[in-house]
Amino acid sequence: MNAVFPIVSSTLKTLIHSLIILGIILSFINCSSIKNKHLQKTLHKQLHSGTTNDYFQGIMIYDPQNKDTVYHVNSNKYFTPASNTKIITLYSSLKTLPKNIPALKYLVRNDTLFMEGTGDPSLLHPYFRDSTVLKFAKDYPNISLHLNNFKEKRFGPGWAWEDYHLYFSPERSGFPIYGNVVSIFKSEEREQLVISPPLFKEKVVPIPYTVNREQYNNTFYFNTERKDTLESPFILDSTLIRNLLEKALQKKVSLTQHMPKMEKKLLYSVPSDSLYKRMMYESDNFLAEQLLILASSTLSDTLNSGRAREYILENYLYDLKQPPRWVDGSGLSRYNLFTPETFVYVLNRMYEEVPRERLFNLFPIGGQTGTLKNGFKGTEKPYIYAKTGSLGNNYCLSGYLLTKSGKTLIFSFMNNHFRISNEEVKQHMQTFLEMVRDNY
Repeated sequence: MNAVFPIVSSTLKTLIHSLIILGIILSFINCSSIKNKHLQKTLHKQLHSGTTNDYFQGIMIYDPQNKDTVYHVNSNKYFTPASNTKIITLYSSLKTLPKNIPALKYLVRNDTLFMEGTGDPSLLHPYFRDSTVLKFAKDYPNISLHLNNFKEKRFGPGWAWEDYHLYFSPERSGFPIYGNVVSIFKSEEREQLVISPPLFKEKVVPIPYTVNREQYNNTFYFNTERKDTLESPFILDSTLIRNLLEKALQKKVSLTQHMPKMEKKLLYSVPSDSLYKRMMYESDNFLAEQLLILASSTLSDTLNSGRAREYILENYLYDLKQPPRWVDGSGLSRYNLFTPETFVYVLNRMYEEVPRERLFNLFPIGGQTGTLKNGFKGTEKPYIYAKTGSLGNNYCLSGYLLTKSGKTLIFSFMNNHFRISNEEVKQHMQTFLEMVRDNY
C-alpha cells in the first residue's frame, strides 16, 4: 500500500507543474490580448480625431508572423488607390518578367534583321540611357521594324486629358524611345538650348507659355528663364518612331506590316529590378504602364496591358475577397478601385515569395528615399518601407512597418475625398503609424 504513494506523489507534482506552466501561458496570452485591445482603442481614437470624420478612411494592419489582423477599419471597402496601384504592377512584374528586361523580339532572314518591340522603356530613356538595341542592330545592313503588335490606346481609361503635356503622362507604346518625352534645358556654358531627341530641335519655341506642348502636334515651349530640365511627352506615330530610330542608328530603317513566320529570339537589356526600383521610388507612371505591356509580351506576341491584368487576376489573384477594378498600371486613372485588404494580401504574398533584402530595396524608405524622403522618418532607424499614392483629394500609403519590438507588420492606409491639405493627412497618418511602431 505504501509503495503506491511515491507514484501518486510524482504524478501530482507533474500535474501541478503543468498547471503552473499553463497558467503562465494563459496569463501571457491574457496580458497580450489586453495590451492589443488597449492599442486598438488608442488607434481608433486617433483615427477619428480632428477633421478625419469629414473624409473616407480605410486601414488594415496585419502581423504576418502571427497571421493575425492587428487593426482594421473599412478594410473591405473600395478606395481610389492612386499610385498604390504600382504595388500590384510590381507584383505582376515579379511574377512574369525575367531577371533582365526583354528588349526585343527578333529574327534574321538573309541579311535583314526583323524586330518588334516588347514595350521595354529603357531604350535611350533620359535616366537609363540604354543602348542595347542600338549596339545589336548596328551589325545588320538591313533593318525592318514591326510596330503592329501594339494593340493598346496611347492613354489609359480615365486619365485626365489636360495632363497631355506634363512629364508624368507620356504615351504608352510598343517600341518606346527616349522615354517618349522631349527633354529640354538651357546650357549655361553655351547659352543655348540642349534638346533630346535632337530631331525636335526645330520644334522648340523659346518663350514662356501656358502649356509645354501644343495639344495636337509636336510643338514645344520652353521658358529660357527656367533653371531645371523640362520633360514633355511627344505625340507618337509609326513614322516618328522610325525616324527617331534611324537618327539614333544612323542608318535606314524600313517598316513592315508583318513579321516573317519564323521562330523569334529575345534580346535582353537592363536588370529588371532597376526599372522596378525607379518606378516605386519616383512613382514613375510611364515605367509602370510599360511594365504591364512588357508582362503581356511574355504571354503572347500581342502587346496589350489589359491581357496582362486579366492573366494576373485569373492566375495569381483569383482568391481575392474583394476583386478590384484595375484599369491601368500607374494609378493615374480614378477608375481604379482597390481595398486595403487587397493591398495587404498582395504585400504579404511578396513578403512570402521575395527575399526580404531585395523586396525592401524596391520600396521607398521613410525619411530617406523617393517619395517618402520628406516624411515618416524613424527616430534611430527607418520604420516605413512603403508606396505612396496621391491624386487630388486622395492620399494612400501601403507597405511594411517595423516596430520597436522587432516585429514586421504589413499595412495599407487609404484616404479618399478629403478637403484639407495632403500635409495634414500625412501628419495624421504619421502619428497613427508611430503609435503602432511604439506599442506593438
